[in-house]
Amino acid sequence: MSQLHYALFTGCTAKQSTPELLSSTLAVADKLGIKITILEEASCCGASHLQDFDEFLAHVLNARNICYAEKLGLTMITICNTCQLNSAMTKHALDTNPELKARVNEKLAEVGLEYKGTSEVKHFLYCLIDEYGLDNIKDKVKVPLSNFNIAPFYGCHNIRPSELHHNSNGGENPYTPTSLDRLIDALEGHPVDYESKNKCCGFHVELQANHTSEVLTGNALLDAVDNNADMVVTPCPLCHLKMDTYQDDVSAVMGRDVEIPVLHMPQMVALALGCTEKEIGLDYHVQTASQIFAEANA
Repeated sequence: MSQLHYALFTGCTAKQSTPELLSSTLAVADKLGIKITILEEASCCGASHLQDFDEFLAHVLNARNICYAEKLGLTMITICNTCQLNSAMTKHALDTNPELKARVNEKLAEVGLEYKGTSEVKHFLYCLIDEYGLDNIKDKVKVPLSNFNIAPFYGCHNIRPSELHHNSNGGENPYTPTSLDRLIDALEGHPVDYESKNKCCGFHVELQANHTSEVLTGNALLDAVDNNADMVVTPCPLCHLKMDTYQDDVSAVMGRDVEIPVLHMPQMVALALGCTEKEIGLDYHVQTASQIFAEANA
């Protein structure tokens, strides 16, 4: 296999709130021989909030980010579902609307950039599955996850709207997604099938409807617990933040204790590939998760 090389759009969360996501992503890439160039010049994607306030500015911002990958001649990869959605929305809008593309490029010219549409935008999850390959990943497993029942939590923004993501997520069915389940299988873990795995985590309604947000989180976590999951794994840092940091609040709202580790997708892969405890970064979590490293390596 020729070496894969990607331009990594880290997003904001992986550099600030969840540094374990960035360190585990880089560790996985190193173990698999994938070359990563971090787009240091890139900025926030708008986080689905700027888009509501100023759609044109959001397109300019995301086009600017993609331009840096285009200058390198590389696919831009994301490690956040919301970053993936917003970047993909801009790419689709500019690639299908020449007038909008011209308006955006008029603004980008002020900083010496031009959006051309030559770089793909793809989440790291699908790079691993569709381009590196599950069989190749399976061959690299050093620490089989056979001791764990792992509940995949897909989140919304990687799989919906399906017509936007179809070309970049392997045609994932938003009603019956399988990518995380297949990745867990390749790592020799036991994927947990449960109804809530493709539901909303509640993150984006936290400020507007707190109670609804907690119920959404609680439904997903308790569904995983009730189906004998030892942990939840998600490819989205915003899902991770909501599900990891709010378990005490969710317990109060749901009337049941909620206590289950929530891992970022690259942390799970890094664990199986034999990465170090520091690279995986389980001690950064709010809900205790560091025991997973010891159990996996016992």
